[in-house]
Amino acid sequence: MKTDSKPFFVRAEWDGEAQVWVATSDDVPGLATEGETTEGLVEKLKVMIPELLEANASNGEREITFELFTRRFEVAHRAEA
Repeated sequence: MKTDSKPFFVRAEWDGEAQVWVATSDDVPGLATEGETTEGLVEKLKVMIPELLEANASNGEREITFELFTRRFEVAHRAEA
């Protein structure tokens, strides 16, 4: 990874009802996508982010770095004694 620019920040939150990761970003205008796994989501983002930045004339760099921050809430239960 060789770039001098700041990475684009992407948030992904687990949607338990739909069973997918939902990704959005304030840094990448128009970004809203989902994936069943984080790995699948990353592959989608590798295509979508450059396309959206080009469409918005936001970034002329050939190599684009992004950071994916994931968040998922779960519930755990203690065993009863």
